[in-house]
Amino acid sequence: MTVIDSRTLPRSRTVLANQAWEAALTAHAVLMRRFAAEDVWHGLSMREYDVLYTLSKCDAPQRISDLGRHVLLSQPGLSRLVERLVERDLLTRCADPGDARASHISLTTAGRAIQRKIGLAHGEAVAHSLTAALSDEELHALENLSTKLAQEAP
Repeated sequence: MTVIDSRTLPRSRTVLANQAWEAALTAHAVLMRRFAAEDVWHGLSMREYDVLYTLSKCDAPQRISDLGRHVLLSQPGLSRLVERLVERDLLTRCADPGDARASHISLTTAGRAIQRKIGLAHGEAVAHSLTAALSDEELHALENLSTKLAQEAP
């Protein structure tokens, strides 16, 4: 019996694009399960860490609506998550001087410390997983392609 590798057959751009997308989603799911299983989270969920990480890259406090552009949560879900992190003293909330209806959020000292601690361990896990599977040339290509896809359309 002859097995045909469908990846070697001519494919239309539509089929190729959809198969590439499916491969990217599958790789993401596999890696996220692997990272979630790591013992690095110190009682935080990966989504909670994502909020801390995103805020750690900001030079100033952020409005929740601005933060929402960078994390994969609905506005109500993000608001609830932020409230839990405020209650745990990992985030602080302050009034927006330009809009009385809004508030700004930022990391507390404790939030910044736990983000760094988790970030170092998580970064090592990411580096281990990616460097075990990809050459330096492939890592550069993945970075370039991902950046290109993430850029907003004009």
